[in-house]
Amino acid sequence: MQQQLEELGREARLQIENAASPEELKEIKVRFLGKKGELTAILRGLGTIPSEQRPAVGRQANDLRTLLEEVIEQREHALRDLSRSNQWEKERIDVTLPGRPVSMGQKHPLTLITDEIKEIFVGLGFQVAHGPDIETDYYNYEALNFPADHPARDMQDSFYLTEKYLLRTHTSPVQVRAMEKKAPRLPVRIIAPGKVFRRDDDATHSPMFHQIEGLAVDKDITFADLKGTLLTFVRQMFGPEQKIRLRPSFFPFTEPSAEVDILCVMCKGKGCRVCSDTGWLEILGAGMVHPHVLSVSGYDPREVTGFAFGMGVERIAMLKYGIGDLRHFFTNDLRFLKQFG
Repeated sequence: MQQQLEELGREARLQIENAASPEELKEIKVRFLGKKGELTAILRGLGTIPSEQRPAVGRQANDLRTLLEEVIEQREHALRDLSRSNQWEKERIDVTLPGRPVSMGQKHPLTLITDEIKEIFVGLGFQVAHGPDIETDYYNYEALNFPADHPARDMQDSFYLTEKYLLRTHTSPVQVRAMEKKAPRLPVRIIAPGKVFRRDDDATHSPMFHQIEGLAVDKDITFADLKGTLLTFVRQMFGPEQKIRLRPSFFPFTEPSAEVDILCVMCKGKGCRVCSDTGWLEILGAGMVHPHVLSVSGYDPREVTGFAFGMGVERIAMLKYGIGDLRHFFTNDLRFLKQFG
C-alpha cells in the first residue's frame, strides 16, 4: 500500500506540473483528490489492510493529500501569471509608434455667423440682449401690436404650451422687455439673438431656427439711420461693394416697414437662377418702431423714435456660404460641418 501511494504521488505531481491550463489542472485535481479520486479510494480502503499498518499508511496518505493540494495551488498561481503575461504580450503598447490624431471640435457654421453678426453690431454700439424661449402671448403678440384677432398671427401661430404660453415665434419680444427694463432712459441699442419656433419645414424653412432682432430707440432717429446701419452691416458681412434695396412691406410692430434686399451673392446683380434674374436677394425685414410698441414699453412716441430689424441667421449663412438647403445645418453630417473649421 505504501509503495502504491508513492507511485500515485509521483504520477500526480508529474501531471500537475505539466498541466497546460486551469481547466486541465481542475480535471487532474478531481482525478486524484475528488470524492471518487484515486487517493480518496485508498483512504477509504484502509479497513482492508492489517491494523498494525493502518496508522503509517493513513499518515502517508494524508501527507500526500496535503502535498498535492500545495502543488496544485502553486500550479494555479503559475498558470494565472502565465495567462497575464500572455495577455500583456498581446496588448503591449509599442511606444515607438506615432500617436493617433485627436479630432478637435469646432464651431458650428450658425455659431460662426451669429458671432460675426454680433461682432459687427457691437462695433456699431449695440448691446447683446437675451429673452426666454417660452414666451407669454402678451410679449410675443399683444405688446408687438398683434391683437388677438389680428390676421398677421396666422403666419406665426405655432407651438402653444397653454392658452397663455407658447414657444416664441420671433426674438422681437426681447425688444419690449429691453425697453421696459430701461424706460425712460435713452438710448436703447440692442440686438437679440436666439432660437425661434414656427410650423415650417422644407428646404428653406425649419420648425426651429435662429433669429437676430435689432432695436435702436432715441430722440430724432430716422429711417435714414436704419438704412445706414443696415448698409454698414451688409458691407461688413458680404463685402464693401454690396448694395441694399428697400421695398415697402408690412409688419405689425413697425411703421413704415420694408423688406431689405442685397445684390445677389452669386451674380453680383446681373441676374441668375438663384435670384430669379432680378439681381437681388431678400435678406431681412425692418422698419420704424410702431408708436404702440413704444408706448406699451414705457416710452412716449411723441418724444422718441426708433428702428427695428430682424434677420434669420440661417438665411445669412446660406447666402454667405452658398448653401442651397437649410436642413444641412441640422443633420449633424460631419462632412458638411467640417468645411467651416
